[in-house]
Parts: sequence; structure tokens; C-alpha cells
Amino acid sequence: MIPKGLFRQPKNELEKSGLGGEEFVEITQTCPKCGFETPMSDLRNQNEVCKCGYHFRMNARQRIALVTDEGSFRELFTEEMSKDVIGFPNYEEKLKQAKLKSGEDEAVICGCAKIGGVECALFVMEPNFMIGSMGTVVGEKITRVFEYATEKSLPVVGYTVSGGARMQEGIMSLMQMAKTSGAVKRHSDAGNLYVVVLTDPTTGGVSASFAMEGDIILSEPGALIGFAGPRVIEQTIRKKLPEGFQRAEFLLEHGFIDAIAPRNEQRELLSKILSIHEKPHCEEDNHDCL
Repeated sequence: MIPKGLFRQPKNELEKSGLGGEEFVEITQTCPKCGFETPMSDLRNQNEVCKCGYHFRMNARQRIALVTDEGSFRELFTEEMSKDVIGFPNYEEKLKQAKLKSGEDEAVICGCAKIGGVECALFVMEPNFMIGSMGTVVGEKITRVFEYATEKSLPVVGYTVSGGARMQEGIMSLMQMAKTSGAVKRHSDAGNLYVVVLTDPTTGGVSASFAMEGDIILSEPGALIGFAGPRVIEQTIRKKLPEGFQRAEFLLEHGFIDAIAPRNEQRELLSKILSIHEKPHCEEDNHDCL
């Protein structure tokens, strides 16, 4: 679908294309909450948040830049890439298209960084790669980042966005729920902190595993969070669900998450949480991260 364009005359000579003074085209994004059309350049400057507070989806690299200290992020496990493990029709082509659309090799980026000067391990899921679906490689990378953090005695900060387990990998994708949960448990048993930020949407096998296993669970405003979608539930139980069911505000009210964190406040909030829980490290400790 081609984004809607807003045409206007150039304000000055610098805005003209130089090819006969053609009209300047400003691409806009329509907010589904308030209906206002915001120039894409303005949205980027506002961290993809509308003036009404609606949070558009943000890609993984943008999130990393938003919350980590400048120049501190170091990516890990880049050699891991998905492949057609069960011979699912057209899966290889879907992977190619996902890579082109997202600019990433997989639906999660893992690494280590500093947030407010505190070292941490980090994973951020990518919404433009098959809606952040969890296949064997996503599960492997997230498991490895928790194992890395356990070995180095680091906290983990995770950002989730997912439509659930990747059906193109069948039972292999569902197995990642147990695999990642085991890694989270070992990390916790070693006395380490895990903070997760749920974003829209966080559903399916991801919500039923590592997404809801954080010591502190935050969410962006209005995020859809749940196992099955509301339409599936309504069709199953044949009842109308409450207003706002499975949205972050509903989950906060019912005790499923700890706080709602607007995007522009997340870096400061994560910095405070990490600094409160920071472990003392000896001078000779070396995390081989930064």
C-alpha cells in the first residue's frame, strides 16, 4: 500500500527540485487514533509518537538508538539466520521478502550496551520481519543472550513485538517457548535482573513465554498483549469482550504488567531501574562487551 501523500507548493527556492520548480511532496502518516496526518519526517523526530500520544511501531535499530548510550551497543550472534527446516512451501521466498522489507537478517537483534552508564545485555524484536514471529533462530538468539548475561552477570533488557510462533517452522518454533523460558530461569536463579518492555503487538507463543517472565514488566501505551487475539477469543467463547481487553491499560489494571512507559520516558526509566539493581563489579571483571 502506497503511503498517502500531501502535496503543497514549495515554501522557498531551496525546496524546489531544480527541475522546473516541481511541487514538493511530503509523505504523511494518518494516526488511527485521532485521524491527524503527520509528516513522516516529524514522526521520526517525535520517535514515531503522534501528538495525541498514539505509538506507531518502531523498528529495532530505532529502539536501540533511543534507549542505549551513544556508541555503546555491540551486536552479538549475527551469524544466526533462519532457513527452511521443515520444507514449508514458499518459506525461503518469505524470508527473502522479510529481509528486504526490514533490512535485517532476522526478527530479533541481540547485543550488549550501556543504558545510563549501566552495562546490560539487550534483545530487541523487529516488527518488519514477519511481524517479529519466533522461529528457531529467534529462540536461539534470545536463549544465547540470556546465557551470555548469566555468564557475565549482567541484567537483560528486552523489547518484544510479535505475532507469535512462526508457523512455517512448525513444532520447532513452539519448542522455543520452553527453550527461552529455561534460559530466563537460569539467568534469574543466578540473581540477575530481567526487564522487558512489551510493544504492540506482543502475542502468541512469545507472550506465553519470555515476554511475560520479566522481573519488571513494562509496556508501551495501547499495546495489544495476549496469547490469542480478541476476535479469536470472542468466536470461541461466543461472548463480547470488555472494552480495551488485552490492551496495556487493561493489563495494568488487572495486575499483569507493572507499569506503562511512554516511549519518550523509557530511556530514563530503564536507566533508573538498572542503576537501582546494579551489581558491584571488581576492577578485574571483564564483560568483553564494550
